Amino acid sequence: MDHLFTPFKIKGLELKNRVVMPPMCQYAVGNKDGIVNDWHYHHYVSRAIGGASLIIIEMTDVEPDGRITDFDLGLWSDEQIAPLKRIIDAVHQYGAKVGIQIAHAGRKAEDANVPVAPSAIPFDDKSKTPRALTSDETKQIVEKFRSAAERAIKAGVDTIEIHGAHGYLIHQFQSSYTNKRTDEYGQDLTLFGQQVIRAVKSIMPEHMPLVMRISAREYVEDGYDLKESIAFSKVYKDAGVDVFHVSSGGEGPILAHGRPGTHAAYQVPMAREIRNALNIPVIAVGRLDEPVLANAVIGNEEADLVAVGRGMLRNPYWALQAATVLGKEINIPGVYHMGFNLK
Repeated sequence: MDHLFTPFKIKGLELKNRVVMPPMCQYAVGNKDGIVNDWHYHHYVSRAIGGASLIIIEMTDVEPDGRITDFDLGLWSDEQIAPLKRIIDAVHQYGAKVGIQIAHAGRKAEDANVPVAPSAIPFDDKSKTPRALTSDETKQIVEKFRSAAERAIKAGVDTIEIHGAHGYLIHQFQSSYTNKRTDEYGQDLTLFGQQVIRAVKSIMPEHMPLVMRISAREYVEDGYDLKESIAFSKVYKDAGVDVFHVSSGGEGPILAHGRPGTHAAYQVPMAREIRNALNIPVIAVGRLDEPVLANAVIGNEEADLVAVGRGMLRNPYWALQAATVLGKEINIPGVYHMGFNLK
């Protein structure tokens, strides 16, 4: 039976265990140029030393005004490649594989003078009103995703994750809550996402899997639910997605309707349903910090990989500690074995 510390393989990506560090924005770029720095180096490399098998670098944006804040990472310039490669090479040295989440924040770009979106609808009453993209501008952003992915590959990533969740630009296009267009991008809410997927896939090596993060449920009145997300995920799978990273929410102010739970593993049922409906590998996420629980998600075949976010923010060696708790074998680097109660 599979468990948290069994290997996993999809296409040419071979992982030593099922523990994933999900993308978590650091807001740590000091000079607003989108380039990784020493903070990012220590942040990611320490989690590789700590035993995670796949580290997905935080939301990295395809253009300056596509960032949540001016302190986010970017891949819109070739100058951003070499510093990123330094981190990726170091992570590889400690036996982990690297993904990167490429994205555009759309109307949630807080520091853009005028954010862009499918429609001119602000995120909330404290946010700027975005400008609706023209059809030609939308196609230009698709090309920016392709260019960012090309730079990520030059930097040495093992996989790419497209961010289609949490109320950012792809999510904004695929949701009738935020997309009120009448052109082709309003007639087919998945069109922008499909075009991004195909553009990124067109320059990826055949052996490299494409991951997509989705919000499987919206927590606003008249938002979509699991039935709709299974339907658009099937479209995205047909366009080229190999793995879904299943989260939820982020589309607007949360009112009484569909308020998300805060209990452990509250998003796992959504990951399981998408996995079963589409027969595709999934990454489960959301309050899976307890090793026994994370292990059960794999053992019960609810997901193929488990992302541990807050747990790894607290403890970069979460995977090593989890293996000790579960009594599983794992390579403890250097003399660190002295710090773990291995039998």
